[in-house]
Amino acid sequence: MSLTSFFEAIEDAAEAVLFAPFNALAELELSNWWLANGLNWIFMLICAAALVYWMLELKKYNDNDTEYREAKAHSFLGKDSELDSRL
Repeated sequence: MSLTSFFEAIEDAAEAVLFAPFNALAELELSNWWLANGLNWIFMLICAAALVYWMLELKKYNDNDTEYREAKAHSFLGKDSELDSRL
């Protein structure tokens, strides 16, 4: 078996098996755009729900005032930071 046939076998496997779902979506897009992009809409809804959850959690911790907000609370500011502590 030569290297050429080895790489051709990888090419055939990728085109026939691995890219089959993408080829099916490309063909589906020609007939129904909404159905072809349904997976994208699902991902956008999941991201929007995660963003809303994250913002609600941040608001909950902000309302409880549990965060240490001194200017020296963060190590990257250094020991003698001149920043105002009224964040």
